[in-house]
Amino acid sequence: MAEIRISDLSDSRLDAYVRLTERELRCVLEPARGMFIAESAKVIERALDAGMVPESFLLTEHWLSHMQPLFERIDPRVPIFVAPQDLMETLCGYQVTRGALAAMKRPPLEDPRELISRLLRDTTGPVRLCVLEGIVDHTNVGAIFRSAAALHVDAILISPTCCDPLYRRAVRVSMGTVFQIPWTRIGSTATAWPDDGLALLHEEGFTCASLALSDDSISLDDPVLTKIDRLALFLGTEGGGLCSKTIAGSDYTVRIPMANGVDSLNVAAASAVVFWQLCPHGSNDYIRTPGLYS
Repeated sequence: MAEIRISDLSDSRLDAYVRLTERELRCVLEPARGMFIAESAKVIERALDAGMVPESFLLTEHWLSHMQPLFERIDPRVPIFVAPQDLMETLCGYQVTRGALAAMKRPPLEDPRELISRLLRDTTGPVRLCVLEGIVDHTNVGAIFRSAAALHVDAILISPTCCDPLYRRAVRVSMGTVFQIPWTRIGSTATAWPDDGLALLHEEGFTCASLALSDDSISLDDPVLTKIDRLALFLGTEGGGLCSKTIAGSDYTVRIPMANGVDSLNVAAASAVVFWQLCPHGSNDYIRTPGLYS
């Protein structure tokens, strides 16, 4: 095990944790060299379970001993940087209670048509997809992934303008479930969206349902929705919601019944309500995506 004691955050070997922006970590111009940061032992464990490949670790002395079983599973040449507690708190900006970080290789994204084909081939019973359109808050994205993993969503599709699920905060809020549920981006460009995304889903036999307020919306508890075999649930950006073309191109517009004059929920809260109602309880275990999770 390659343990390296660190006493100075200016050490260039810590660039991934200290100095690189999220855009630089993604290596937009060279995606094959991209990285992401996983925080906390639980998230790191779930990432390793999903086949993510670590580039390095940065942790306190306490977590060095605590995570020994995990380190036995990795290439012994991967550097493990060990920093004192105060240095980690300087880095994170707050008291570190989960003082373990890992820089990991960013996996290639699967083609959405291939992901859907694999799900249809390997999943018995109804299939439920979640489509995130333009959601910009990483906390919301992480929370939606956590709800999706817990409530039997089969996969998540991300629009061209939705924020990155592997952004550090999104991964942390998801508690690592971003590595458990298949996901990829759908739609070629922001200008082509949503026409190309809706067309692909309809070609694959999916009924598309937009979560939105409109005069012709149906209630979430309408029995017609639970009878649909292939259902894609569209959730829109904070504040503005789904774009008008997405709603117009969907087969149904769906609303959550509410009381006391409240007209909407936070998108992450809404996702949990929708998944609980429309995703069959006890559905299939997740199938890890070849090339993305292995």
